[in-house]
Amino acid sequence: LNLGDPQVDAAGCRPLQLESINSTLHLGGAMARPVGCQRVLLLRHGETDWNRDGRFQGQIDIPLNGRGRGQSTATAELLRETRIDRAYTSALARPRQTAEAVLKHHPGVPLATVRGLIEIGHGDWEGCLESDIAASWPELLARWRSQPHTVAMPGEGGETVQQVWDRSVKALGSIAAGLAPGEAALVVAHDAVNKTILCDLLGLTAADIWVVKQGNGGVTVIDYPEGVEGQPVIRCLNLTAHQGGVLDGTAAGAL
Repeated sequence: LNLGDPQVDAAGCRPLQLESINSTLHLGGAMARPVGCQRVLLLRHGETDWNRDGRFQGQIDIPLNGRGRGQSTATAELLRETRIDRAYTSALARPRQTAEAVLKHHPGVPLATVRGLIEIGHGDWEGCLESDIAASWPELLARWRSQPHTVAMPGEGGETVQQVWDRSVKALGSIAAGLAPGEAALVVAHDAVNKTILCDLLGLTAADIWVVKQGNGGVTVIDYPEGVEGQPVIRCLNLTAHQGGVLDGTAAGAL
């Protein structure tokens, strides 16, 4: 699937966002897959207070809030009977806590930390509300909303979307390459990381990260029916029905 080149209108809005694709949880057997197929279960961490408040977290280590812990428990129940052989996350607490909740039903599965899975470095924006950024960096924030690929986050540690893309896609490739036929990996990461991975798989570019939504506690299933060197299949994208409701009702706050 290649979605081409989604255009931004004068208001900075894209005409299309992939919020949830092929959500068949209500039919049962949502996690079925071809025999011998490698699989990656790509999750976004549960909610934090800063997600709820619209405060930019970036690489600041903010833990899950009560709702986020509940989301992680719901995701763990969804994946209770799903095969998981390996698990990976960033060094931050929010994805680690989410992964640990899932792995309570999969004792003995090791959880490894992968540097390339850490959230985008927001530099001077980290810890700021979106309203603070609008007051201090109005033009840069406007470009972030409409042309994210053109923005280098200001200050020490600030990254571009392309930098996140390069490291996250490399990290996923290494994880997938380590899977034997039939094995599955749990990967719990962050909004920008997951967006760049999925844009890469969908044939999109760094300009298109707002096309893909990743809800807190959402599950995306990536299968490799032709092996990890072949064409991957996104079996479902941003599955959040296990959080309650058909559509994604998770927080739409800052990264």
